[in-house]
Amino acid sequence: MTKKLLCPSMMCADFERLGEEVRLLDEAGADLFHVDVMDGNFVPNYAMGLEDFKCVRKNTRKPVDVHLMVKEPETAVRIFGQAGADIIYVHGETGSHPARILEEIKHLGAKAGLALNPGTSIGTVEELLPLADYVLAMTVNPGFAGQAYLEFVTDKLIRLSALKEKYAFRLVTDGAMSPERIQELRKLGVDGFVLGTSALFGKPEDYRTILSRLRDGKEG
Repeated sequence: MTKKLLCPSMMCADFERLGEEVRLLDEAGADLFHVDVMDGNFVPNYAMGLEDFKCVRKNTRKPVDVHLMVKEPETAVRIFGQAGADIIYVHGETGSHPARILEEIKHLGAKAGLALNPGTSIGTVEELLPLADYVLAMTVNPGFAGQAYLEFVTDKLIRLSALKEKYAFRLVTDGAMSPERIQELRKLGVDGFVLGTSALFGKPEDYRTILSRLRDGKEG
């Protein structure tokens, strides 16, 4: 089994000291930094922007991804690719030509990520899987932190895990990733976990202690 990827969601960090948060998480053992970008259109909320991304990028040498929850991702893909994103996720539900967008991400030198909403079936996007280096399966409806895990998505994760070898992508989950849920989904073949308030942020323990426990698969 590939290394477990622990990916802090920087939308949940303390924005008043974002650079320091990145450095602390980097030193604590985070594998990858996750930046959510929302346009208030594709999802009913606004989130991080280009300057937030640049702050994260400046304060770590580890990979930084961008999850574009925007209605028309074509322009954003170029902007964040040129700013140094290592992975760019676009939703299969957006854009007129998602295959072209995924190819454009690769031309920019980044890894192509395909994000799927909870209600999006694999069958509607399977033709895109050969173009994806990463698949981000949402386990809550995107737009807000602190939601409950949608149990019906587990079956889709099992089916996506079975397709990883065929299409050569890594499977990441995002939404209500508690320590217990991470253990459960890891056994089903999930490679990476976006960490928010369910497992990482707003806890009494320091980041190093929490990430170490999540790495070892202990619930605490």
